[in-house]
Amino acid sequence: MSVLWTATIFVVLAEMGDKTQLLGMAFATRFRARTVLAGVLVATLLNHFLAVAFGNYLTTIIPLKYVQITAAVSFVIFGLWTIRGDKLEGEDKKNYFSPFWTVTIVFFIAEMGDKTQLASIALAAKYQSFWWVLLGTTLGMMISNIIGILAGVVFGKKIPEKVVKFVSATIFILFGYLGLLEYISDPVIKTWVLAAISIIVAGYIYWLSARVRKGKRDQES
Repeated sequence: MSVLWTATIFVVLAEMGDKTQLLGMAFATRFRARTVLAGVLVATLLNHFLAVAFGNYLTTIIPLKYVQITAAVSFVIFGLWTIRGDKLEGEDKKNYFSPFWTVTIVFFIAEMGDKTQLASIALAAKYQSFWWVLLGTTLGMMISNIIGILAGVVFGKKIPEKVVKFVSATIFILFGYLGLLEYISDPVIKTWVLAAISIIVAGYIYWLSARVRKGKRDQES
């Protein structure tokens, strides 16, 4: 059960401000909420089934220790990805047959290579529990889209994006660090890896902050 809740929480965090959550909010303004959620459910089950199966398969060809280290590094990457956020690029305007199939197909395509799908692969590789990870990631996707629909449509309010992104990113990066501390046994290698990742994280955040400040100055001018 701990795997279930871990996978659920990770996906909820990963989805905050993610493209697929934004899609759910956008589609809910065009179609009925239950149709949107049904499409999200089917698309998520198909997409995450493939992701979790691949994550489990990785450990049969690569030693588990290296897969777990890679998963830990990926959590840090997901954290940085969460800070950056996503934007829709017209996906919500596409139509495929009925509303249900439109939502299902667009969500399935949007999830391919998305950080939620990659997080599902990492979680499956880390915990080696196919059904609990699949159930948890699917539940997390549904919860995040319900939150998006309620916040964006029913209540007419926006999710406090900066706060949510910061909290979500912090938790991802923290789990990444904890994983590296646990799975890298050599103290010298551990020190160098953590130092390198810390420099990358700090550099990325500085670059992103500078980019935001420059954007604000350009708008003011």
